[in-house]
Amino acid sequence: MSDNKLASSAFDAGEIVFDEHYVDSGTDGIKLYLRNKRRKDHKVFLAGKTIVMVHGATFSSGSLYDVPFNGMSFIDFLAHRGFDVFAVDVRGYGKSTRPPEMQAAPDLNPPLVATDTGVADFATAIDFVLRLRGLKAVNVFAMSWGGTVAGAYAARNPDKVVKLALLAPQWLSDVAIPIDQGGALGSYRLVPVHAALARWLGTVPEYARERLVPEGWFDLWAALTLSEEPSQADREQGKLRATNGPIQDIRTYWRTGAPYYRPSEIRAPVLLLHGEWDIDVPLDLARAYFEQLTGASYRRWAEIGEATHLALMESQRMQVYSEVARFFEEDFKPE
Repeated sequence: MSDNKLASSAFDAGEIVFDEHYVDSGTDGIKLYLRNKRRKDHKVFLAGKTIVMVHGATFSSGSLYDVPFNGMSFIDFLAHRGFDVFAVDVRGYGKSTRPPEMQAAPDLNPPLVATDTGVADFATAIDFVLRLRGLKAVNVFAMSWGGTVAGAYAARNPDKVVKLALLAPQWLSDVAIPIDQGGALGSYRLVPVHAALARWLGTVPEYARERLVPEGWFDLWAALTLSEEPSQADREQGKLRATNGPIQDIRTYWRTGAPYYRPSEIRAPVLLLHGEWDIDVPLDLARAYFEQLTGASYRRWAEIGEATHLALMESQRMQVYSEVARFFEEDFKPE
C-alpha cells in the first residue's frame, strides 16, 4: 500500500485526541512541553500501550515526530494503532522553556543542556505520564542524541521501561561526527533550517535524491520547525537556536572512548533501527552499539534501505513506523 493510500484510507485525523501539557521541570521558571495523542476511543491505559518519546540534539519532538506528511505524522500513526503517545521537548527545545542564557549571545555562556539535563527532563516527563495514567512503566522511543537520553534512562530505571526502540542512537566514534563542526562551542548554535535539505540529499546516491523526500514535505517540515523558534529575528532569517550541550558531550564521551552509559545495563527488550545511508550514525557504529545490548531480554535490528538519519521524514518512513508499532504490539517472550 502506498503512503498516500495509507494516509487517506486508514487514518482519520478526527479520530485523534490531541492534548498539551506544560510540566514543572524542577528548575524555577522552566516548563517542559509534552504533547499527547491517542484515539478518541482509547479509554483503558496500559503500560504496554503507552509510549514516551524524546528528540535528538537539534530539532524538537514536534519537528521530528509530529509533522503531518500526507496528513499523518509518526505520532498520528502510532495513536491510530491504539497507542497513547507522549513526546517531550527537553528544555531549550521546541515549546519547552528556554534557559535564560539562550537569550544572550552564545559566546557569553558555556554549552547549554548537557545530556545529564536531557535525562533529568526525560525522567520528569515519564514520571508525569506515570502519574497521569496510573501506570508503573511505559514504552520508550528516541533517536540520535535522544537515544543516549533514553538509553541511559532505561539502563538506570529498568522497572519503568517496558520496551525500548531506538533509531540511530549515538555510540563511540574514532572519526569526526558530522553534527560537530569543530571550533569553540558557545551556549547554543544557529541552525539554518532551509539549508538542511542540501545536506540531507547530499548524503545519498544521486539516483535516489529526487524520490527521497517527496514534493512538499521539506517545506512543510521547515515551516513547522521554524514556527517553534521564539526569536522573531531568527525565525525571519530561517534559523533555529539549538543548544550545544549535546555536542560538548560528543567530545567528552563519544570521541574519547568513554561511553556516557553502558547499554549492557538495559534490561528491557530493544529494537534498534538504522538507515542504510545514515552518515551521522554509520553502520559500524550502530552495529557496535547493538553488540553492547547483552543485558536486554531480547534485541532486534531493523535496517531500513534507502534511508538516512532522518528516515522518519522520508519516502521509506512507513517501514520505520510499522517496525516500531509491531515491536511495541507484540507479546513475545524468549523461551
